[in-house]
Formats: sequence, C-alpha cells, structure tokens
Amino acid sequence: MTYRSLFRMFSSDIAIDLGTANTLVYVAGKGIVVNEPSIVAVNRKTREVLGYGAEAQEMLGRTPSNILAVRPLRDGVIADFELAEQMLTYFIHKAHKRRKLIHPRIAIGIPSDTTEVEKRAVLDSTYRAKASEVHLVEQAMVAAIGAGLPVTEPCGNMVVDIGGGTTDIAVISLSGIVYARSLRMAGNQMDEAISEHIKRKHGLMIGERSAEKIKMEIGSACQSGEPRSMSVKGRDMIYGLPKTVTLQDDEIREALADCVNIIVNAVRAALERTPPELSGDISERGIILTGGGSLLRSLDERLRFETGMPVLVANEPLASVVLGTGKMLEDFKLLRKMSIN
Repeated sequence: MTYRSLFRMFSSDIAIDLGTANTLVYVAGKGIVVNEPSIVAVNRKTREVLGYGAEAQEMLGRTPSNILAVRPLRDGVIADFELAEQMLTYFIHKAHKRRKLIHPRIAIGIPSDTTEVEKRAVLDSTYRAKASEVHLVEQAMVAAIGAGLPVTEPCGNMVVDIGGGTTDIAVISLSGIVYARSLRMAGNQMDEAISEHIKRKHGLMIGERSAEKIKMEIGSACQSGEPRSMSVKGRDMIYGLPKTVTLQDDEIREALADCVNIIVNAVRAALERTPPELSGDISERGIILTGGGSLLRSLDERLRFETGMPVLVANEPLASVVLGTGKMLEDFKLLRKMSIN
C-alpha cells in the first residue's frame, strides 16, 4: 500500500467553488461546511498572513498601511499563486476540523474559457494544499447540476452563472456542453462601475463593501416597482472629509447599464448559436440563472424581455456551483469522465 493510498483512508472527498468573491467547500456526506470571502490579510513587509476569509474581510478598507487585504483570485483565476495556495490549505483544514493528515480528493469548478496556464495554476495550488487527487470541471456544467437541471437527458438546458469575477453561459445536453462562453464581466465589475459612477457624479470615494451594498439594495437591471433610494457615506474627493450623499435607484441602474448589456448580449448570442431542436427545449424549460450576480433585482425580467424566453433564478443561486460539484463526488467515474484536466 502506497503512502497516498494510506492517506486516502483518512480523507473525505470535497468539492470547492473557488470563487473570486467567495469560496465554498462541500464535504461528501456533510454538505457545505465553509462559505467565506476569498480574501487574505497579509503584512506588506514580511508577507506574513494575518487572517483568511471572514476575518480578513473585516479588515478590508480598514487596515493600517502595513496590512493589505488581498483577493488571490481575479476574474475567476488565480492572480497570486502563493496566497491562493495558503488560502486553499486553510479552507481544506477548516473543512476537516484542522486534522493535518487529511489528503482529500478534490473537485473544483473553473470558468469555461480558462487557459491551460490558468488550469495548471489551480492544479498546482490545490496539490500543494495536500490534495491526493484533483479534478477540474466546468463551472457552467456543475452550476446546472446544482440547479437541478436534467443535464444527462437528450434535451437542451441553458444556464447563466453570474459569479464575482466571471459570467459563464452554457447550453448542455446529454452530459455534454453544446455551447459555452465565459465573460470577464460579473459582480465585481458591477461594484466597480458603481464606485466609478459615484466618484464621477458625486465626488465621493467609497469602498468595495459599500459598492456591493448599494448594488444589492437599490441596484437593478430595469425599472421595476417603486423607486428606491439610500444614503451612503464616503470620503469627499476635494476636501478629504467624510461626506454623505443620497443615491437614487435610477442613477445606479444607469451606472450598471453597460455591465448588464454585455451579459444580455452574450445570452442572446448563445441562443443564436444553439441548434434549433435544443432551442425548442430551452423555450419550454427556460433559462436558469445561478451565482450571486443573478440576485440583481429585475435581471430575470430584463432577460425575459430581451430573449422572449422564460427565465428562472435557481433555488440556491449562491451555492449552485459547489452543490453541483458535490453531487459529482457521488460518481467518480462520471467525474473523471467530465474533468477537463
């Protein structure tokens, strides 16, 4: 018996949604055991890690000059190899209650357009985090599985997974992807658009967390319901003093217009490239939205209007990718068949 085989006796297979904004970890037989921001707090001078996940997020925008809150992933791929590896190790150990001899088999969802270099970065980081076996699967496929779509049947299923760094669009049939596209346009870019709009129109600097809160509270893809407004605090760009402004939902909708249009146009392009038989299936079953970005108010209405198709938001949009990846752990033959590494 090899050392690796021996270690597997003490391991539990896990699925990871290694997201730009959040990382979720699913342990076979237990469900989702970790759901934390993909952030690491480090000392600028020594590179010593001071906190991970939720602890590091509390430092975001509030750290002294010698502490930096870093997102090791950018646009769905690893931007800082060393910190990504340390963050993965931390989350894996946390999922297994700090047991050091754990060498699990791991399945990870990645964007459809990930390059070979980017795949290698994810694989190397995960193996160095003490995994015994690593399988990469396409996010759109596992998001569809997590949303409950019948991906193994000979019919068309369409999923739009809007995460923090990427939007993955796919048409799936018979356990295969007929069409797939990954956009570097998602929740983080929406937050940046809001920050830039407020800076330009109101001369106010705000942080990442404030921009996200604005998006969730008064952001929308089209006009729907009663007008909304909210007050936001930040730093005046001219005088450098604290300042509060009141924002209206129509100006935030305008700030998000370009981001939303890119996603809408990509969905329409996917439908245009879908075989006629599968298009008929999609018109009956509808387009399924997953990911945190799908929670943008009235986005489903906007897509319904633009495509003429039924559009539904998954029951657990934030967890669809990790739940789908977790389901694949139940059938390792299928997982090995569908892995893209």
